[in-house]
Amino acid sequence: MSTPGYTPVIYLAPLRHIPAVNANNNSMIMKRFLIYGMLGWSMEVLWTGFLSALAGDWRLTSTTYLWMFPIYGLAVLLEPLHHNIRSLPWWLRGCIWVAAIWLIEAGSGFVIKTITGKIPWDYTGQSPWQIAGLIRLDMAPLWFIVGFLFERLHDFLVHKVALQ
Repeated sequence: MSTPGYTPVIYLAPLRHIPAVNANNNSMIMKRFLIYGMLGWSMEVLWTGFLSALAGDWRLTSTTYLWMFPIYGLAVLLEPLHHNIRSLPWWLRGCIWVAAIWLIEAGSGFVIKTITGKIPWDYTGQSPWQIAGLIRLDMAPLWFIVGFLFERLHDFLVHKVALQ
């Protein structure tokens, strides 16, 4: 599905030339950054609480990190990617989202480890499918779904709400 009047192309220009960003002023982009950050935090708290329940901890202990707010907020930078892949088949878009999320997870984890000496979500020992403690390959189905949730949220925020 594509936006009327919009032809998907891969942009290599500065962000201001990309329809997802150009259609909105900096204030609206900042609002979406805050929304993505808050929703990411909330999603993580719900997910870790759910995992606590599965482990038999009925206190439903949840965890997140202050580092995660700006990492989730940076989803605003994925909006141009969403515009560029709209016309692709759903399964290919899902694979692109998995790769993008892994790239962000690995990159931000590496930067945080460089600064602090530790990865907040260190996956070492948690799964045989982890890579350097930074990402877990067995989480691909989750990231596949999260990518589509992001697409819907992005469309809602940009086209329906307009956050003014």
